[in-house]
Amino acid sequence: MPRLSEVTAALENLWPAERAESWDAVGTVVGDPDQEVTRVLFAVDPVQEIVDEAVKLGAGLLVTHHPLYLRGTTTVAASTFKGRVVHDLIRNDVALHVAHTNADRADPGVSDALAGTLGLRVLRPLVPDRDDPAGRRGLGRVCELDAPVPLREFAARAAAALPATAQGVRVAGDPDAPIRTVAVSGGSGDSLFDAVRAAGVDAFLTADLRHHPVSEARAHSPLALLDAAHWATEWPWCRLAAAQLEEISERHGWNLRVHVSATVTDPWTAHAASTHPTH
Repeated sequence: MPRLSEVTAALENLWPAERAESWDAVGTVVGDPDQEVTRVLFAVDPVQEIVDEAVKLGAGLLVTHHPLYLRGTTTVAASTFKGRVVHDLIRNDVALHVAHTNADRADPGVSDALAGTLGLRVLRPLVPDRDDPAGRRGLGRVCELDAPVPLREFAARAAAALPATAQGVRVAGDPDAPIRTVAVSGGSGDSLFDAVRAAGVDAFLTADLRHHPVSEARAHSPLALLDAAHWATEWPWCRLAAAQLEEISERHGWNLRVHVSATVTDPWTAHAASTHPTH
């Protein structure tokens, strides 16, 4: 059985902390480097439901995409919900490791997993890393479909392929517009509109799109926009990351049992369609 330090070293090789954004909080949050690890659980959010799942599973390591403390804290008191997470992790010998924007930029990374789930062929990063001579790392991906399909069909495909959420997939654009090239970015992506326009794609699928950026983007060009739930666009990475760790485990003879949480931690729980007319 490997020690936690050996497993996290392997994870750092996949997603080096120095490739994370300067504002990010990645790496090992809690855990004894010398503890042995037999099971690992991957999830998007380090919330109480996921910690409970890790404890029930008997996992020695929980790997999440989202940080537990992104903006720092002055307390880990169990009276706070994040403090309770820390207490439960330590009490049950479950380590927590975070791979966030360093996993976004990786090759393969979060957007590669999203593209694969959507049946898209990846062509290149949307915003390439300047320090990658191979031109494969970076934020987002520029992709293409095997053949053009109407926007309404591509949206339906995306809604069917991504994990089910209350939001589903919102669409801005002509439903009959042909879609062949698509930019994707797992998680919040409306800061990437300039890069998307420069890429000259037919559509952009991401999450957390806001009114004004979408309105301005539509005014600039006929670019179609698809807005999915944040959690849903990042969950496919958990399967990719788990497969990567399983391959490392087999290579080293670690015999790790690697799991992916199917618990939906998207915060939105219901959707009611608008029916009231404006006239």
